[in-house]
Amino acid sequence: MDIFELQAEKNLLKDAPLAERLKPEKLEDYVGQEHILGKGKLLWRAIKADKITSLILYGPPGTGKTSLAKVIANTTKSNFVRLNAVTDGLKELREVVAQAKNDLGMYDIKTILFIDEIHRFNKAQQDALLPYVEKGTIVLIGATTENPYFEVNNALISRSMLFKLEPLEEKHIQKIIAHALEDKEVGFGNTNICMDSEAISYLANMANGDARRALNALELSVLTTDRDELGIINITLSVVVECLQKKHIKYDKNRDEHYDVISAFIKSMRGSDPDATVHFLSRMIYAGEDPKFIARRIVIAAAEDVGNADPIALLVANNAAQAVQFVGMPEARIILSQAAIYIACAPKSNASYMAINKALKDVEEKNIGGVPIHLRDQSYSGAKKLGHGIGYLYPHDYEGNYVKQQYLPDELIGTVYYEVSDNGYEKKIKDRLKVLENKEK
Repeated sequence: MDIFELQAEKNLLKDAPLAERLKPEKLEDYVGQEHILGKGKLLWRAIKADKITSLILYGPPGTGKTSLAKVIANTTKSNFVRLNAVTDGLKELREVVAQAKNDLGMYDIKTILFIDEIHRFNKAQQDALLPYVEKGTIVLIGATTENPYFEVNNALISRSMLFKLEPLEEKHIQKIIAHALEDKEVGFGNTNICMDSEAISYLANMANGDARRALNALELSVLTTDRDELGIINITLSVVVECLQKKHIKYDKNRDEHYDVISAFIKSMRGSDPDATVHFLSRMIYAGEDPKFIARRIVIAAAEDVGNADPIALLVANNAAQAVQFVGMPEARIILSQAAIYIACAPKSNASYMAINKALKDVEEKNIGGVPIHLRDQSYSGAKKLGHGIGYLYPHDYEGNYVKQQYLPDELIGTVYYEVSDNGYEKKIKDRLKVLENKEK
């Protein structure tokens, strides 16, 4: 690159959006993704040592995939070439490969090829990459927002290391916002800006782990806000709300609104009101609540408030929790809605919840005695000499796979923990217990 090209690139960067200007140059400037880029981690070591092998980076938008590629570009001594799967095709790919072959053969210089949105390459285009990746003609870095196991050829995946980038945490977004406000070269460090803490917290929260979204809203806030009489641009909560073009609802993950809304959500499910359930669910989703947190509350409600009145409820809730992690937002909202509505509409019983609470209270406060000797383990040598297992009746040897015998310790005989209800499937359980009780007489 000559001096004129360098100046042209600087001019382009100066006019680029804030999110583009703030892309980190060095690994030390990269924010977030400590699970793969923490000091001493495999990818961190590979970048530092300039020993990058073919990589597939995948994760939601704004989590730093292209930023990571830029860091690698600035770190490596290899040629770094970038293609975009949306705008470039086989022609451009062949040109890169031809140049890579020449550089490797003539100068022993490797080429790293970064393909943004690699999932947009069709099968033929991905197949065209394979022999050059396999031979080491190019080192591939592919970035995708889609699950690579569904969108990238298995052959390419098997020859690459996969790294998943997670949505950034609020603390990461706040750090990036602070950097944007302070940086005098590519940020707003030379502009007299006052951004209140409430606006910063709200922007970091509403970005939903997407740094680009936060920076775009910050830039729009600065560019569209007039200076006051002292020449200061005041970025308040109302300014950020307007620039995000999203209605502000009172909800803070660390304050009363968070606890009030989740409480109302749980009580609505317990109270069998599907409409209220969905309403409070929508408040949390809209405010950017962690969908995994919501899913956990649904799982707990399935066991605590539905219990054996509908044993399927826990299966629905647990499967929903797994699906939420697999699918991610925004589609996870559908899964959460289905599971929450199921719990709200299911017959209710807290008998299992009350049973374990009563039993734990007894364990804590009462003399609970020892395990009845006929129930004790007799699998080890000498157990029978101690009388363990003697007198135990094996239920499957009896009609109906049931025989009356003592299970509770002597000190707790007659204690009832599970007070079964007449609701839903629990009515069948109650009926069965009555049948067994009659058999004893």
